[in-house]
Amino acid sequence: MEDNNLSVFEWKKIRKIYDEKQEKWYFSVIDIIWALTEQNDYKKAKSYWTTLKNRIKYEGSELVTNCDQLKMLASDWKMRLTDVADVEALLRLIQSVPSKKAEPIKLWLARVGYERMQEITNPEKSIVRARENWLKAWRSEKWITQRMSWQETRNKLTDYWADNWVKKWDEFAILTNIIHSEWTWLSVKEHKNLKNLKSQNLRDHMTEAELIFTSLAELSTRQIAESMKTKGLQQNKIPAKKWWQVAKNARKELEAKTWKHVVTGENFLKGKRNKEKLN
Repeated sequence: MEDNNLSVFEWKKIRKIYDEKQEKWYFSVIDIIWALTEQNDYKKAKSYWTTLKNRIKYEGSELVTNCDQLKMLASDWKMRLTDVADVEALLRLIQSVPSKKAEPIKLWLARVGYERMQEITNPEKSIVRARENWLKAWRSEKWITQRMSWQETRNKLTDYWADNWVKKWDEFAILTNIIHSEWTWLSVKEHKNLKNLKSQNLRDHMTEAELIFTSLAELSTRQIAESMKTKGLQQNKIPAKKWWQVAKNARKELEAKTWKHVVTGENFLKGKRNKEKLN
């Protein structure tokens, strides 16, 4: 259960805040401690967190370092600084809390870790698991096939960049944003806003048409970059910008004949109800 500033865990309200720049949710650490330890007194939860912080520091963990402070609405209706953590840090924190409430999450983390180890030794398992997860999220077989096809196209492009002096991950993001904005007229962030997405993966909420045109844009960028033998960020901006007409003109031609926009605000956030609409 969520609204813009609260999540509910076992009927206890967890304060949260979204960082637009980092595209991350941050949650109040004390609120999580309060819920996990089933404290009736909120002050005791604060005391527990103080003790836990000291123990974690003594153990040499970087968890406390990864906890930031942000202003959140307190019980006295004033905005006060409080310790917050992103999902990754929270999962690490939960492992340090002896609680019956935390045990299911700890078991889940152990299972996920084991599955990840299996995927490293047998990469095919990750493909199978991805397909299963998309099916559970109400994606159609046709959509899944297109999504996996796009991933292969995307990997070939990023492989070319990596082999030709483009640095991960910031420079990848710069070039990706250029390609995306040239054929869609929107930046990646603006496209996410159009679809009402926050931390979700934009590609996982694209329609079949959006995936196809994204693949066309990235395919043409890679092939032209290969023919130009581009090196580094600045040279690779040229095929990303100069040759956008390939995907953009194809999009405009399709829109003219179908009277439908390729780039839309549709998403999968409503699950099953959007399945037929998007495919």
